[in-house]
Amino acid sequence: MALTVEVAENRPGIYSITPLGSIDTNTHTVLEATVDSVLSASPKVVILDMEGVTYISSMGLRVIFKLSKALGQSGGKLTMGNLQPQIRKVFEIINVLPSMNIFESVVELDNYLDAMQRKEIGF
Repeated sequence: MALTVEVAENRPGIYSITPLGSIDTNTHTVLEATVDSVLSASPKVVILDMEGVTYISSMGLRVIFKLSKALGQSGGKLTMGNLQPQIRKVFEIINVLPSMNIFESVVELDNYLDAMQRKEIGF
């Protein structure tokens, strides 16, 4: 299955990446190219909206871990949301979910980001 990836800067320094399809050995380079492009903009937060991801292999996981590591080194944060049950299970199996910010919906994520920003400016 093919992979397409949409990217948007929602607010200054806050990017959303939305992959659609299967992230596997044949398609992971599509996501990786987008991740590299976003990382070159020095984002503060990257939102990975996984709602349209139907399958992920170890190569897809490698791209996500690369993104997480690069953001951590620069003081940024990675958040993920809308994981399909089979994708969530992959992350549970490799015991990654507790160390990542995972959100059930965009509304929950927006509430988190708003609270994070209020905290930063002292409100």
